[in-house]
Amino acid sequence: MEDLESKNLVFATVENFFTDLKQEFGKGDDETMKIAKIKKIEQGSKMMKEFVQKFRRIMKESGYEERLLMEKFK
Repeated sequence: MEDLESKNLVFATVENFFTDLKQEFGKGDDETMKIAKIKKIEQGSKMMKEFVQKFRRIMKESGYEERLLMEKFK
């Protein structure tokens, strides 16, 4: 940020800026998104079978321990 604010860091396009930003911070963001998906999932108007399928799909990607997933599911 300091380089950007002091104009020592210049990007030709906004796309270049976002590409560099994703390369620098992308891994943490991916994990954050997985955790956020688990926290936000709700059955809503879905049938239970649909909800369970969606939960399982997100669960596989989350990296959560099974015990914690059971709590989230409840």
